[in-house]
Amino acid sequence: MRLAIYVLVLALSVGLTPAIAAPPGLATLEIGDAAPDFKLPSVDGRDYQLKSFADAKLLLVVFTCNHCPTAQAYDSRIMQLQADYKDKGVALVAISPNDDKAVRLDELGYTDLGDSFDDMKARAKDRGFTFPYLYDGDTQKASLAYGVVATPQVFLFDAERKLRYVGRIDDSDVKSVTSHDARNALDALLAGKPVPVEKTRTFGCSTKWSEKRADAVASLAKWDQEPVELQPLDETGLAKLVKNDTVNNDTGKLLVVNVWASWCGPCVAELPEFVTMNRMYRRRNFQMVTISLDEPEQKADALKVLKEKKVAATNYISTVSNRDRFADLLDKEWSGPVPYTLLIAPGGKVIYRHQGEIDPLAVRRQIVEVLGRTYANRGK
Repeated sequence: MRLAIYVLVLALSVGLTPAIAAPPGLATLEIGDAAPDFKLPSVDGRDYQLKSFADAKLLLVVFTCNHCPTAQAYDSRIMQLQADYKDKGVALVAISPNDDKAVRLDELGYTDLGDSFDDMKARAKDRGFTFPYLYDGDTQKASLAYGVVATPQVFLFDAERKLRYVGRIDDSDVKSVTSHDARNALDALLAGKPVPVEKTRTFGCSTKWSEKRADAVASLAKWDQEPVELQPLDETGLAKLVKNDTVNNDTGKLLVVNVWASWCGPCVAELPEFVTMNRMYRRRNFQMVTISLDEPEQKADALKVLKEKKVAATNYISTVSNRDRFADLLDKEWSGPVPYTLLIAPGGKVIYRHQGEIDPLAVRRQIVEVLGRTYANRGK
């Protein structure tokens, strides 16, 4: 009989935080249990079931996701597992257990993508996944049946599809690995030997069950109530801003600057994307700045737009009298039209510039490449 597991999982953001409680009665498969069947869509356009892997000697089911820093740290290792064992009769299938609507924006601080099915397709393409990557976020039936407590978590089944190993891939996501637990289990089964360690602890991000949707909605409502202010920015302030020599715990912040105006339709239309980015990354070494090119006497118009769009960032309105002078101080490569977006690294180096409406994914990707995707970059 399977035992119900009530676990505290390491769901880390910038430090240790308590895990979200598992659904009542959640039971992780026990060694010897049969693999629960499923029928789930994959990023490759197919639906997969257990019988899709009937020809494989062994089946390795890896529950993982897009957003989790620990899961991202294991992406390349999952890919290597598939490459190393596919010709030995092992089938590997990855499943995302998370309800993407239950993930808070501030849980996305280490990623450019969320956990939606479309985002999974983008991640698989970007990373070059060659294994099926299935989405269980709509019903979470498979995740409940397997008893998934965190991402990543692996379940290894033998030829009769009986569970022979459950737990972690290895014993460290970002430090030196000393125990290759999943590989040890695979090698033992392929050699016809007992698995040396059948169960290991699982560490990573807690499964985002649908019960968390209300919390995600509540967080948005709370952030929408944050104060929105608009401050003047003169030549001295602008010159200091673009130098980006602010120090936070001896580490400079990545600065995102969006130049806009209330009379610019595309500028106003894309402001919500910057709000989303600010909510995702502001707990890290990151600062979002907007600069309005409205005339100072139009400050009320600009502030009204910022409040309507909930832009609780560092908001400025330029008081630099000459537009050419403003451009020279901001970025000599800027030709003048708005919107205009810059990413400025600590020390003042511009690492990304874009004139016109942004591609939000392209900007988020630039941000997370600087800040880092895993807990090895926790201080960034």
